[in-house]
Amino acid sequence: MTTSSYHPPKEILNKYAALLVNFALGEPEGIKPGEVIQCVVPDSAKPLALELQTEILKAGGHPLMKIVPTGFEKDFYTHADHDQLTFFPRDYYRSRIKLIDHTISIIADNDPLELKDIPPSKIVASRDSRKPYKDWIIKKELANKLTWTIALWGVQAKADLVGLSYEDYWNQIIQACFLDTEDPISEWRKIKSFQESVRAQLNELKIIELDIQGEDVNLQVRIGADRVWMGGADRNIPSFELFTSPDWRETNGWITFNQPLYRYGNRIEGVRLEFKKGLITSATAREGEAMLQAMIKSKNANKLGEFSLTDSRLSRITHPMAETLYDENIGGPFGNMHLAIGSAYKDCYRGDINSMTTKDWNKRGFNDSAEHTDIVSTTDRTVTATLADGSSKIIYTGGKFTL
Repeated sequence: MTTSSYHPPKEILNKYAALLVNFALGEPEGIKPGEVIQCVVPDSAKPLALELQTEILKAGGHPLMKIVPTGFEKDFYTHADHDQLTFFPRDYYRSRIKLIDHTISIIADNDPLELKDIPPSKIVASRDSRKPYKDWIIKKELANKLTWTIALWGVQAKADLVGLSYEDYWNQIIQACFLDTEDPISEWRKIKSFQESVRAQLNELKIIELDIQGEDVNLQVRIGADRVWMGGADRNIPSFELFTSPDWRETNGWITFNQPLYRYGNRIEGVRLEFKKGLITSATAREGEAMLQAMIKSKNANKLGEFSLTDSRLSRITHPMAETLYDENIGGPFGNMHLAIGSAYKDCYRGDINSMTTKDWNKRGFNDSAEHTDIVSTTDRTVTATLADGSSKIIYTGGKFTL
């Protein structure tokens, strides 16, 4: 591992924190005085944690700072027995969900492959035990009582993985988030405006099915007239994608992914998935297949939860980053397409979300799972939509939406 003396300038971190607090949490004027903002920040990103606390205090909010020690996970998974792996302090997490109004989570994996020698079944068992917490977050979010955002802190190990210097890795973050501009929030509002325009056109089409064709894909994905497309420009930072949650029951065909996936402390590369009547019938990988198989064996993880496209005209990410948050938003000549196995996004339902029951969600093919993992391809593809009136329309080709 190489080392670097580079440190992101305080001015950049100040802009970063202001962007996350005053834009990415989804409120046009930023957070409101008196609101509680939970900040989950790894210890290696403490300089950003300080800026976040300052920005929240300036806005009149209450920062709830959680500094997470790095380098503990491998020891935990090595020594924990099944009861310890699956321990879920229900009262603690339920009280925390009731308290918070917003959450800011920072990613800083000092060792992205820390868990590569841990049995995948242990990682998945621990993850599955926390599903109630995930469900509570979604329920509060759908009731418009909680917003969240995720952002990246640059680490040397990930820079090494993708062949960048530490400073160049940080420059990708700075450029992707418009932190090199005088007013990043203004720039993100322009991105959001573009996304909302495209999203409105997609939703007006009332797409029934998508046919995706390219050198690494021959896939048919059922969408359904009761779906809408969403964009994440005021959630994840950065987010250049538009996505929807398909009817998992009518996914057919195959796809290979040319981008590696870093997930659960493992590297998974060369993924190929085959679908028949909504189920993954074959899943292979050149590297990390054991982890991939363990993920798919989780309840309902063998079904599709998300379909997403990124327009190359938007993204300022020009290099792989060994981090899904960035790799699922990469630009380049053909933009990117990514699929997520596992849980669907319920806010992609066109109707009244809060009137829906579990039976209703199942009836409409919205998948529910503890798993949600995005897998990315950046090769050229053409996406043709079948519309409710039976006509067809190319909506994406050459890395761009064509609406």
